[in-house]
Order: sequence, then C-alpha cells, then structure tokens
Amino acid sequence: MALKTFKPYTKSTRGTVVVDKGALWKGSPYKPLTRGQSFTGGRNNYGRITSRHIGGGAKHKFRIIDFFRKKKNVSATVDRIEYDPNRTAYIALITYEDKEKTYIICPQGLKQGDKIESGKNAEIKIGNSLELKDIPPGTSIHNVELIPGNGGKLARSAGSSITLSGYDGDYAILKLSSGETRKVNSACTATIGVVSNPDQKNIKIGKAGRNRWRGKRPQTRGVAMNPVDHPHGGGEGKTSGGRSPVSPWGQSAKGLKTRRPKRSDKLIITRRKKRK
Repeated sequence: MALKTFKPYTKSTRGTVVVDKGALWKGSPYKPLTRGQSFTGGRNNYGRITSRHIGGGAKHKFRIIDFFRKKKNVSATVDRIEYDPNRTAYIALITYEDKEKTYIICPQGLKQGDKIESGKNAEIKIGNSLELKDIPPGTSIHNVELIPGNGGKLARSAGSSITLSGYDGDYAILKLSSGETRKVNSACTATIGVVSNPDQKNIKIGKAGRNRWRGKRPQTRGVAMNPVDHPHGGGEGKTSGGRSPVSPWGQSAKGLKTRRPKRSDKLIITRRKKRK
C-alpha cells in the first residue's frame, strides 16, 4: 500500500506521513473473535508505576489471532483484510470449509478471495502454513514457532520475514532480520511469505498528539531534572549529564548486556548484528 501525505495546512500536517489504508475493510471487526482490554496506565496491582510513559490512548478491542494454524489440510478462503490497532501488521479474516472463522497475520500479497491451507500437503505459496522440514531452503517465512505446537513467535511484525537457509539434522537453520542465525526444530511450523504493511517503517507521527492517541505519555529528559531525580540532573546551565548515559536507577544505557542466559542459547549460531 502507498504512503499518504497531507497539504501543509498546519505545522503537523506538513510533516505527517501515514500508510494509506483505503483498500482495507472499513467496518467493525468480527465480534466473536474480539475481547475487551484493560489498560493499566503502567501501574501494577499496588497502583505503583512499573512501566513509565504509559497512559491514555484510544479505546479499542483486542483481536484474537490464530498463531497455531492447527486445522490441517482444510482449505480456507480469505474474507477480508483488516487493520489491527494492537499490532503493526494487517490481519486477515479467513473462513474454513467447515465455516469456522479465524484471524491470521496477513502476509504481503494475500488478497480477498485467495485460498490458503496448512498441513503437510499444502502448496508452497503465500499464506500457507507448513512444517519447516517441508519448506525448501531460500524461502521467506514468518510466524515461526520456536517449540513445536507452541504457536508462532518469530517474525510477526509489519514487513518482517525470516530466510530458511538450510538444514542440520533435526534442525532448520534460520537467518533472522536482526542478523542472527539460529537453529530451530524442523518440526516447528511457519507461514510462507513476508508480513504485510512494509511501509510501517516510513510513517512520520507529525505531532505529539498522535502519540497520546496511542497511549504514549511525554518523557522528560534526565538532563532537564534535578540531581535528586536523575543521575544526569543538575549542573549550571545546559549540560549533557557529565557522565556516561544511564537509566534513572544508574544502569548503563550503552552496551550493558541485560539478556538472561537461556537454554536455547546453544542453538544460536551467529549473534545479531551490533548497533552502530
């Protein structure tokens, strides 16, 4: 889908760039596959803020997405492509031959009326879900499981995909968009194609109010605070903090590894690329 710009009637419309959603479904979501959401404002059960800069935002329903695709060898038809306020990717409402409806992450190129399927005998085409061992190397995939039967975890956001590089025994070798190369059990399932809405990365918010609509509250810089409130605070006139960048609690914001060791670390062949 194309990007949409606006005439500069105001300062905000001059810089605003959004994705044109003209081709998407314009009605309400399929009600049986929605549920309400509770918004915490970043507070825990004691009422204390545990996640900062969260609050407000537009009220919306949560769409229940099928990340499992467990209905095997049953053809489904794409009813419509919808916008989902809870994620960057678009979602597709599909109807199986037995009239059951589900939402799935919509891959790029999937259209209304297309037929898709999951299972061992499914064709290698966009939207079909198969086990990794049944997918040829070099294929772009998304919604990839890490544990068989546990539902898709990898490559679910807009424009993301994973390249299936090859096989090593009972494992498939995957090249992630982060640059990481890792092994995943070849019995895990994945969906063919690249996730929809690749232009998401080109959006320009345009004004602070749009972030408030999304539930993001303003963030105050540490250097604008007093020393009692932040390690970067204080100083005569404008300063850059006078020390290496840290969080309000003194944890380094540059290069400190915070990822805990996991049992699956042994399956990582190459770590992701470091930020410059």
